[in-house]
Amino acid sequence: MSASQTARALVRALVEHGVTDAVLSPGSRSAPVALALHAADAAGLLRLHVRVDEREAGFLALGLAKVSRRTVPVVTTSGTAVANLHPAMLEAMHAGVGVVAVTADRPARLRGTGANQTTTQPGIFPGLGTVHDVASLALVDDAPAHLNLELDEPLVDSEAWDLEGLRAVPTDRTPRSAPAGPTVRLVPGPRTVVLAGDDAGPRARILAREAGWPLLAEPTSGSRTGGALSTYRLLLGHEPLAGRIERVVSFGHPTLSRPVTRLLARTDVDVVHVGDQRTFPVPAGPRVSFAGGVEVDAADGPGWLAAWTDADALARGAVDSVVADHPDSGLAVARTVAEALPQGGLLVVGASQPVRDLDVVATPWGVGERRLVVANRGLAGIDGTLSTAIGAALARDSSRALALVGDLTFLHGSNGLLVGPDEARPDLTIVVVNDDGGAIFATLEQGGPEHADAFERVFGTPTGADLGALCAGYRVPHRRVAPSGLAAALATSPSGIEVVEVVLRRDDRRALDVALRAAATDALAGS
Repeated sequence: MSASQTARALVRALVEHGVTDAVLSPGSRSAPVALALHAADAAGLLRLHVRVDEREAGFLALGLAKVSRRTVPVVTTSGTAVANLHPAMLEAMHAGVGVVAVTADRPARLRGTGANQTTTQPGIFPGLGTVHDVASLALVDDAPAHLNLELDEPLVDSEAWDLEGLRAVPTDRTPRSAPAGPTVRLVPGPRTVVLAGDDAGPRARILAREAGWPLLAEPTSGSRTGGALSTYRLLLGHEPLAGRIERVVSFGHPTLSRPVTRLLARTDVDVVHVGDQRTFPVPAGPRVSFAGGVEVDAADGPGWLAAWTDADALARGAVDSVVADHPDSGLAVARTVAEALPQGGLLVVGASQPVRDLDVVATPWGVGERRLVVANRGLAGIDGTLSTAIGAALARDSSRALALVGDLTFLHGSNGLLVGPDEARPDLTIVVVNDDGGAIFATLEQGGPEHADAFERVFGTPTGADLGALCAGYRVPHRRVAPSGLAAALATSPSGIEVVEVVLRRDDRRALDVALRAAATDALAGS
């Protein structure tokens, strides 16, 4: 089979599977695939997105696949281009997202020689097998794959591709595959909480409602609606309440906070996790069991849930007071962004401090209001967040699309703003919390006074970068606003991509975290 025939067979297989979007970074060895994708795009069979930076192309595919729940291929040429997909493919593997790396390769006979752009590409993504021909490619919408195509010359031909008979296959969003394992039936009695980690979906909320148990839901869980507790992270630090927990039912991939990890690691608590060890954040002990689902015989008595909801109300009052006293803080910015997200809106959050701020201040939304909050929580890196947000916004018909990131996350992924003039651009507002460095480290052990001499250089890492000038270079509209002006800046949706920068202090971040915990402790003292 010639290179062009192989490329056309691939695109035919993608279209027939229901693929609606494909991402391409240009190159010579991948030329036949690029031409086949261009022909399919021109025929309306799929939508092609071209990016010159392979790392950003990978994360664009990740955002498209994560939100659409469909397979999205990302195509590169050979050599280092393939290695640049590594961060996005790692995230896809750990988050269960259907990104397919389609990597063009030289013929195997050239490996180990000095041939141009030639290295050992099979197995380049550890933990992910490599297939070598289109017929062997099994496409699964919630699992990544690697197709490595050895393409020999001639790479292109002049023969026109007859697309007659090839039709796009309309598909709905594919629900996540149910975890393997039995469905466990639980009886009421043990004091139980339901924990919803990243991408848990509505199952956690439904179980908590049916059983009458407190719901502790991360912002990206898909369950932070209805009666979810907005201050659960602070409540887990309140021993008179958290110490009484006897059982946890967890869903999704809970990794956002240490209090949750400590809860799941407790040896005096029974844990039923809907999933397996890959989505459970600590090594499973003897009191941890994995399941495919959970059902309950009957609802529990109201007292246990009431104790948590009453405590949540007290802690929420404390949070409100701290935010009011610190209007120029990351907490206040996160709350403003959350309040600006309308029904049907999309919010993509950076994996570092912004998502943790959102976790504390975001009030649970109403059930059925179709707000979607997304973050890269598989490996929780800050790489590629802008491209992930752009992909997510392109994949969903949202009433409004927002992203909330820190300045280092923005700078790390700024090449995501490099979008060609013929490429689709979503209407997306990127809010950058610019405190000139890594605020999250101030809240951790290394932010203590004993490490003050080293902190700024090796953890704070200020850059002094001019984000406005950077945006101008990419020809992306940019505004700088004070925290008090953010709500007004978010009142209208842009046409295309815009950046709204909010400049904050960082030297008071550790004190803010201490004040927040102290306020919650004082509020809960009598409960």
